[in-house]
Amino acid sequence: MRTTPPNSSTTRRRWRRVASAVTATAALLLTGLTTAAQAQAADTSSSKVTWTRSCALPRHHGEMACNALRVTGGRTAFQQQHGISAKAADASSPSGYGPTDLRSAYGLTSAAANNGSGRTIAIVDAYDDPNAESDLAAYRSHYGLPACTTANGCFKKVGQTGSTTALPTADSGWAGEISLDLDMASAICPNCHITLVEAKSASMANLGTAVNEAVSLGAKYVSNSYGGGESSSDATYDSTYFNHPGVAITVSAGDAGYGAEYPAASKYVTAVGGTSLSTSSTTRGWSESVWRTSSTEGTGSGCSAYDTKPAWQTDTGCAKRMIADVSAVADPATGVSVYDTYGADGQGWATYGGTSASAPIIASVYALAGTPSTGSYPSAFPYANTSTLNDVTSGSNGSCTTSYFCTARTGYDGPTGLGTPEGLGAFTG
Repeated sequence: MRTTPPNSSTTRRRWRRVASAVTATAALLLTGLTTAAQAQAADTSSSKVTWTRSCALPRHHGEMACNALRVTGGRTAFQQQHGISAKAADASSPSGYGPTDLRSAYGLTSAAANNGSGRTIAIVDAYDDPNAESDLAAYRSHYGLPACTTANGCFKKVGQTGSTTALPTADSGWAGEISLDLDMASAICPNCHITLVEAKSASMANLGTAVNEAVSLGAKYVSNSYGGGESSSDATYDSTYFNHPGVAITVSAGDAGYGAEYPAASKYVTAVGGTSLSTSSTTRGWSESVWRTSSTEGTGSGCSAYDTKPAWQTDTGCAKRMIADVSAVADPATGVSVYDTYGADGQGWATYGGTSASAPIIASVYALAGTPSTGSYPSAFPYANTSTLNDVTSGSNGSCTTSYFCTARTGYDGPTGLGTPEGLGAFTG
C-alpha cells in the first residue's frame, strides 16, 4: 500500500525501503541502525515497554531480516490486564497474550478446539533453531495444548532441501523468530501439524527455495515472517517462489512503519499488517488500532513500486500491489508469549511483537478454515468476505500523500488491510 518511490526521503530513512544494497547500507549507517540489539520503546496504557530486534538487519541486496521484536522491559498489556507487577523481561513466566486470549480476540475459540486435524502449517525461516522442538513442547505443555513432536508425527524440521539431518548453522536471533512462529501456529491451530523449513541463509533465494520445499512436502498453509527492500528482481521471485495456487502463503508487512517490503508485495501472498490489541468493554471484548510507535517503528504498508496489482484488489489510489490485505496483533506492548531457550537471548519466557507474530496467526486461521480450493489464490478470499472481519478504523503508521496508504479508515486501508479475523468466514474459498 505504498506509493513512495524507492528514492524518496521516507524510503531512504528505512533500511527495508531501499532498492539497492548500497543505498540500504548508507541509510543504516546514517540512522545508526546497524545492530540488531538496538532497543526500541513504546508507551501503551502509561507503561513503557522496551524491546529489541531479534535478527540482524540486511546488509546486501536480496537479503531478508526477520520481523520479530523481543520485549526487554516494562509491563505489557497482558500484565496490566491481570495485575501482574513483574517486568516483562522476567523469563520465569509468560508476560504476553496466550492462546486463550488470541482465540477470544479473533472469534476462534470453537474452531481451534474442533478444526485443523490432518492439516499442516509450514513455517519458513532462516538458519537453525536447535531447541525448536523442545521449546515448542514447553509452550504447548504450559498452555495445555496437545503434544506436537517428531515421535507422534505432528512436528517435522527440515532444511531447505527437505533433509532432516543436513540443517543450516544455528542463529540465536532467528531461533527467537522460529519459536515465535511455532508458538503462534500452536496457539491458533493446536490440532494442526507443523513443518519447520529452515533456509541455509537469509537470502531471498534460499528462503524462496524453502517456500518451494514446504509446498512440495504438502503444506497448504505457509507462513513467512521476514522482509527486505523491494527491487526489480521481485517479479522473478514471484514466479519462482510464491506462485503456488491452492496454497495460502502469508508474509509479514514489516516493522519499520509506513513503506512497502518484499515479499509482502508479492501478488501471490497474503500480506499481513499489525495492530495494537487491547481488552475493551465492547461486545467483542477487544479493540484494535494500527500499531505505530514512531515514524520508523510500526506495521508496514504501502503501494509497491514494482509488483503487479492482483485482480481482487480494487482500491483506486495505487496502480500496483497494495500492502496489507489483513492484519493481526503485532505491537510488542500488546505482544504474545513465546518460549525460547536458544542463545544469549533465549532465557525462557518472553513477550514478542512485530508482524512476525501476525503472519503465522493468519496462516493458522487459513488452516482452521480448511483446504483452499484447487487453483485458487487464498489472498483473494478476504476480499470476497469482508463482512466477517473486524474493521480497524483508528491509527496510522506514518505520513503519506494518499491518506489510506498509512491511515486506518472504514473499509480497506493500508496498515490493517480489510481488518482482523472474526471467525473463519474471510479465509475460506
